[in-house]
Amino acid sequence: MATPEPIARLISHVILDLDGTLLNTYCVVSQVLKPFLVKNGKKWDSKKAHKLVGKTPYEAAAVVLEDYGLPYSTEEFLSMLTPMFNEQWCNIKALPGANRLIKHLKSNGVPAALASNSPGSNIEAKISCHQGWKESFSAIVGGDEVEKGKPSPDIFLEAAKRMNTNPPNCLVIEDSLPGVAAGKAAGMHVIAVPSVPKRTAEFSSADEVINSLLDVMPEKWGLRPFSDWIDDTLPIEPWFIGGPVIKGFGRGSKVLGIPTANLPAENFSDVLSEHTSGVYFGWAGLSTRGIYKMVMSIGWNPYFDNTEKTIEPWLLHDFGEDFYGEELRLVIVGYIRPEANFPSLESLIERIHEDARIAGKALNLPLYAKYTDSPYLRNSLKEDNSANGKQSVIDSK
Repeated sequence: MATPEPIARLISHVILDLDGTLLNTYCVVSQVLKPFLVKNGKKWDSKKAHKLVGKTPYEAAAVVLEDYGLPYSTEEFLSMLTPMFNEQWCNIKALPGANRLIKHLKSNGVPAALASNSPGSNIEAKISCHQGWKESFSAIVGGDEVEKGKPSPDIFLEAAKRMNTNPPNCLVIEDSLPGVAAGKAAGMHVIAVPSVPKRTAEFSSADEVINSLLDVMPEKWGLRPFSDWIDDTLPIEPWFIGGPVIKGFGRGSKVLGIPTANLPAENFSDVLSEHTSGVYFGWAGLSTRGIYKMVMSIGWNPYFDNTEKTIEPWLLHDFGEDFYGEELRLVIVGYIRPEANFPSLESLIERIHEDARIAGKALNLPLYAKYTDSPYLRNSLKEDNSANGKQSVIDSK
């Protein structure tokens, strides 16, 4: 993670982007565009999705029309798509760390603004579905309220004006390159939280680049730090996944000496889109053996340069034998750190064992230990496909 240079004066105001920074909007974009493209004889290409990041709706529509060769004007296309998107605004989930950051700023009296390329009416519709968000912002500026959207600085300058502060006092948090460029052009400090995977190097103009909002450290910018970290771990709203164990490729055992498991991305697309990459921990329940401590990575494993996002839990127990075919359930209860690359295999292995030490110690705390009583861990997947859990296949490596 990049470390920002010391700043000459303390930050007093924060300006947040919305889509891709606070909200997982791009998941809804694909859900709307996929069926529309199918009706027009086209197939959605997720590799082209990054072209839409940071664009105004009009600009994004023009990109889609060109990429897929659709026979509509931009205005016609927007008139067809807008009602579909309007129906989905309340289905957009907050990204990990978004609620935590908004509450932290408000409770500590830090004025915050929303500044988005989306029209003001869309912004209002999106945030109305998230309790307490609208009341937490001193100003809300949409792309239709300024002459030019991002990468022009207009939106951020207008947000600062409405908060009665000067640009150098402001810290911008953005997920897109146009947003970062706009923040810097406005003379503000900028944290980049790239929403497009494996493109971090493109954000070098930002003052700091972080993996997710879970990794924001306000104290680096002269603001009050979060107080919710416990023994190097961050409690999170628990999430639940599980499935039968099958034989995999063996990288965990053969290369790392660590018998990890792998959850195939195609079976957990919703989970992978909702949760940021990083190292987590929690509890694992094996249907015939019991409940065990677990540490888990989610992401692209930069050292191995994965081409797809994976979920890899490591059960902190020496089983001495394989248990293919058994049902494994996971309750993820805490976060340790962002995903990172390492200069050597040895340093990667050392860090994985450190993660295991942190997880093993933390799971003794009552805050985390109470989840061993979760019915999700103890019931058979065949008996109870919990509404919170997602049944799938687990690939033991």
